[in-house]
Amino acid sequence: MLTSLTVKNFTLVESLEVDFSNGMTALTGETGAGKSLVLDALSMALGDRADTDRIRQGQDRAEVSALFDIAQSAAAAEWLTDNDFAPDGNDCLMRRILTREGRSRGYINGQPATMQQLRELGEMLMDIHSQHEHQSLLRRDSHRQMLDDFAACTTLANTLRDTHKQWSSTHQQAQKLASASDELEARKALLGFQLEELGRLALMEGELPRLEEQQQLLSNAEAILRDSHALIQLCRDDDDFNLQDGLGRAMHLLGSMPNKPVALQEVEKLLNSALIEVEEAGREIQHHLDSFELDPEQLQQIEERLSAIYQLARKHRINPEELLEKQRALQAALDQLTGGTDNLEALQQRADKLLLEYQNQAIELSQIRNEAAKQLSVLVEQQFSALSMKGARFVVNLTPIDPTNPTAHGLENIEFLIATNPGEPPKPLARIASGGELSRISLAIQVIAARHSTIATLVFDEVDVGIGGATAEVVGRLLRELGSGGQVICVTHQPQVAACAHHQLRVTKQTGADSAHSDIHRLQEDERIGEIARMLGGATITATTLNHARELLELANQTN
Repeated sequence: MLTSLTVKNFTLVESLEVDFSNGMTALTGETGAGKSLVLDALSMALGDRADTDRIRQGQDRAEVSALFDIAQSAAAAEWLTDNDFAPDGNDCLMRRILTREGRSRGYINGQPATMQQLRELGEMLMDIHSQHEHQSLLRRDSHRQMLDDFAACTTLANTLRDTHKQWSSTHQQAQKLASASDELEARKALLGFQLEELGRLALMEGELPRLEEQQQLLSNAEAILRDSHALIQLCRDDDDFNLQDGLGRAMHLLGSMPNKPVALQEVEKLLNSALIEVEEAGREIQHHLDSFELDPEQLQQIEERLSAIYQLARKHRINPEELLEKQRALQAALDQLTGGTDNLEALQQRADKLLLEYQNQAIELSQIRNEAAKQLSVLVEQQFSALSMKGARFVVNLTPIDPTNPTAHGLENIEFLIATNPGEPPKPLARIASGGELSRISLAIQVIAARHSTIATLVFDEVDVGIGGATAEVVGRLLRELGSGGQVICVTHQPQVAACAHHQLRVTKQTGADSAHSDIHRLQEDERIGEIARMLGGATITATTLNHARELLELANQTN
């Protein structure tokens, strides 16, 4: 429900704040006073296109804020949460700023929002029935929603949509697998061949660096053996001179030297340590010579093994050390493909099951819709005579859809058709109904479907155009009835309609030498009598006119 509207520097308004209540509120005033500015401001707050000429003369920007109570709008509360605009409590603030440079900024609960987000939320909170794009009756999708609301089958329709989504996703997956079956088999064959090659190679973890080390060792075996013999000769086996004998003689000289100086004592220690190291080095060299073998066949085997590893790595365009990881990746890919092929039959079975569920739900929904369409047509036509549309026909047309191409909305397209004159075939509302007729048709439908409507606030812009007298009184009573279950805001020139309102706001315009501005005032009961008298009698208000106005208000208050 709309609770307040704040407008700054918008058309004729410098600064204005209007509070709204539930029930029916009538906006009245002289022609040109600015009654439509309320609807224009609301439309701007709800994300409609806004022109810079709406900014008050001499100002840099216009600003409009609409505050809603969403306690009774579960859909809006869910949308706000899903889009990270969760409110604090039940209040929802929609704000729009338009600058002279043409820049437009939107906010929901203080957070920046796109115009699309403002429009999406606005359609859940308010339905504006006027002669422009907010007319929900001109959108075929809204016809389906209105019929489902009237038939109380929205839950079934939502279930059908979810089932269709699941079926569509599963069906597409199955089709994708089926259409790619040949490609899958070829891919599997290639992967199998590559894995077989790697399997024959049987490369072990850490094998490559060990082979490369052995290959280097065996390739230089003769030089290593020759130099090792030279080393053992130099360390201990040379008869002419070797390190071990030389160090032994030095130790003998130092050992037999009397009164060795301290410096030579240190030298003796160092040479003794060196002798021990040389003896140890000799033993290691000898051990190496004893265990070292020249094996040309082993070298050839190692080189052949390395050649096979390098060749397979080049084939896969990777480094040799990456072969084992490549083997694991190929095996995982093959396992996945094999699983995908195995899943094709399961996917097809699931798609068939979901399609059967969808068809059963769609058939049930179609039966409910067909019955509800007949009832809605009858009830709307019953309202036409009272709304000065005698002889008009209203048809809820359900056109079957090709069952082989399921849609998320069921087995039929739904469209409201109208024939405004007897003998004419019903045609789409957008092609036949005038602005006033469209508003009255909408009014009839909304009154009938009020108990099922999910939109809390309905706005009607001069639905009484072209009618008067008893018909205007009927329109007023219908609006009052609709407002009794929610909130109705109505711009009207008809005193009979205004008298039926629970609340009345008067729009006035003051004109100065250089500027003009509009204002809105909530009328008390005695003020309402004067305003309705003005609407009845024009500039001259007599006692008779005042009595008539008083009588209209009394009759309206007796209805509910």
